[in-house]
Amino acid sequence: MLILANVRERWSGFLGAFVAVLVGVALITTTLVIYDSARAKVQPRYEGTTALALPPQAVDADGSPEDRMPWSASEAEPLVSGLEKIPGVADAVVDRSFYAQAIRNGEPVTDEGADESGHGFGSAQMAPYKLVSGRAPAAANEVVVDRDLGAAVGSELTVNITEGREQFRVVGTVDGPGYYFSEQFAAGQQPGVAAIALIPDKDADTGAIVSGAKKVVGDSGSVVSGDGRSELQPEYIEHKRFLGVQLISAMALLGLFTTVFVVASMLVLSTGMRRREIGLLRTIGASPKQIRRMILGEAAVVGLAGSVAGCLVGVAATPQLLSILKGLDVTPPGMEIDVAAWPLLTGALVGVGVSVIGAWSAGRKAAKVAPIEALLDSRSANTGMGRGRWIAGLTVLGLGVLLAIGTATSTADNRINMAIAATMTLIVAAALLTPVFVGPVGRFLTAPFQRGGKAAPVLVRAELVANPRRAASLVAPVIAAVGFAVLLSGMVSTMRVAYPAGEALKVAGQTIVTPDGTPGNTDEVVADNPVGKAALPTRAFVDTTPGKNGEEAGSYTVLDVLGSRNAKWNKPGEAVLGEKTAGALGLKEGQEVPVRFADGATVTLRVSQVLPDDPARGDFVVARDLVRAHDPAALTDDIFVPGDAKASAAVPGVALHDAAEYALADYNTDAKLTESLAMMLIVIAVGYSVIAVANSMAMAAHGRRRDFGVMKSAGGTVRQLLFTSAGETTLVIVIGAALGVLVTLPPLAGMAAGLSESTSSDVGLHLNSGVVVLAIIGTLVAALCAGVAVTSKTLKRQAV
Repeated sequence: MLILANVRERWSGFLGAFVAVLVGVALITTTLVIYDSARAKVQPRYEGTTALALPPQAVDADGSPEDRMPWSASEAEPLVSGLEKIPGVADAVVDRSFYAQAIRNGEPVTDEGADESGHGFGSAQMAPYKLVSGRAPAAANEVVVDRDLGAAVGSELTVNITEGREQFRVVGTVDGPGYYFSEQFAAGQQPGVAAIALIPDKDADTGAIVSGAKKVVGDSGSVVSGDGRSELQPEYIEHKRFLGVQLISAMALLGLFTTVFVVASMLVLSTGMRRREIGLLRTIGASPKQIRRMILGEAAVVGLAGSVAGCLVGVAATPQLLSILKGLDVTPPGMEIDVAAWPLLTGALVGVGVSVIGAWSAGRKAAKVAPIEALLDSRSANTGMGRGRWIAGLTVLGLGVLLAIGTATSTADNRINMAIAATMTLIVAAALLTPVFVGPVGRFLTAPFQRGGKAAPVLVRAELVANPRRAASLVAPVIAAVGFAVLLSGMVSTMRVAYPAGEALKVAGQTIVTPDGTPGNTDEVVADNPVGKAALPTRAFVDTTPGKNGEEAGSYTVLDVLGSRNAKWNKPGEAVLGEKTAGALGLKEGQEVPVRFADGATVTLRVSQVLPDDPARGDFVVARDLVRAHDPAALTDDIFVPGDAKASAAVPGVALHDAAEYALADYNTDAKLTESLAMMLIVIAVGYSVIAVANSMAMAAHGRRRDFGVMKSAGGTVRQLLFTSAGETTLVIVIGAALGVLVTLPPLAGMAAGLSESTSSDVGLHLNSGVVVLAIIGTLVAALCAGVAVTSKTLKRQAV
């Protein structure tokens, strides 16, 4: 009862923590709802199936499940025959997907999923897509297309496939997307079998079909049904989902950190201002355990109230976030919001948990309050730093320095995460050690005003020197706001300079042939540019654990294999490995290794060389003709034509770039998303912290109402007292902004050093001064408005 009474009577003191929890839970709830709504769904082309038989999965180098290994034609044949005989199965369809894209007026028809748009005609019945006109394809030069393409039955259509442009006769149209060829032609494009779809009879028993299919497939693969069919997703949809998940995960992580940080600082400030009240409770017999339980209970109540409100706000804000993500093109097509229970429950638990965790430190300190505190000024214990805070601050500072150093030495994929982790750690260290700086910095900054004879600078100076821990609580959210603004904007500015410069240096003097409106370069484009690097990538499966008596043990690792036409690597029967890949696979120079390709065939290769890792060469390089023989659907990457040869763009769907253009175009592919992500995170971090700053200043001003009353009785005018409040607020913001900038410089410097090494170019530290100034001014304005407004209201009440 005392807990509820305290919250009800002192609601203004808990308002800041309530708002902080509300905003944090709203952000977390919104991102979780989006995450849940973005889950893979059964694609329309599989809606007419009852189950899918899929090959076994391989694992990647880290041991997590990855690609499924396609069955060979000989392995799939008995499976198809057995699946067709299951009662209730109308047909068992081998589903093949490969590159197909129409060429109209010399340009490829826009199609995001072109690399998987080609199928055998049998796949059309999986949706089912029905013939609108014409007939099924029978010959290799016949095709059935989507009626929306506008190609009439009997007309000739140019279709770009892996080999290049081919002429096909349109013999029919269907009411769904895709290009449907004869089964024989489709098998030539993709010999391996990646899925077998089961088409049910009308009113067939799904459970019986699935059970029968599992018996037929046995250990040769697995059978998925219902929502499990969502496993098969076009690559471009998976890529969008991956980008969206990365973005909202960063938002949720930043929101969680900021919530914990802000709520903890506010509860410490609020509890520190109640020392006399707590001392009185101790005087009348309250034990330290009861005080601690009271503080934690109050935090739990505030956290629960903020969580409930935050969940409601989060659900209401979800459409706006989804609209932003759609604008960034990082959501699956047709994604809709689906509000499930678990995101709301998770958000609420996080809100309550964060509040209790944030109050733990405050409760621990409150439990140590002695009864005599009831007779003392509540601020008397706000001076100096305890031993525990010194130890914690220095420990976290050391960890932050190590993470900053790690930023310079980490890989490109981990560098951004390492920089963010280092900044978070250093922000916490700065907040813990702020009381050490507040007094000296306050004296230094107010020294020039001491000779003017004004009372305000003297009062501001005395307040900061006498109460450094209270000032530290006010400074903490400022450090977070400015720190994240400097870090995120600085990372974008530094990468904008580093990556194009480094990439341009790598390809200097070359002309690069890139796809333009197509997912890759066809063999026709490669033949038109016979000189230069033209890597042909494929996913292959390496068996490094052969069973006894030469039998395969069935333990495969999936990896990217590059087919090269470079004379140094283009040698039949041989493979060149990077050191990291060779170590992960346990291979050495001269060893033989069986490699299973996309068509299901296994080829034994000899490791001819193990060389230092080089992204330009590849980690597992084989002869180009070997990849083409076993993966007819593979498309070639960018072609790098040396300066002494002439590049050609005669084939539709390609573009030519010099080194600078290529580097800029390559960077701009992801730059829009990177910058948008950075700006969203800056808005979240700064906006959230600005709210916290405003709340903290309002709480501090409200807690000093007796001080203002004394100063007013001593002759201070309202204008002078408001000026004093504004001066103290400005000084606190200046200190917090300076610390916010300082804590981000080491991680940014480490990131710049790492980029210099990885790009082989001179990369300096770059800051976005406009974003930093805007963050500081926004924080200052919010703090001044909140502090002055509460002070003015307090003075008016005292006047009455």
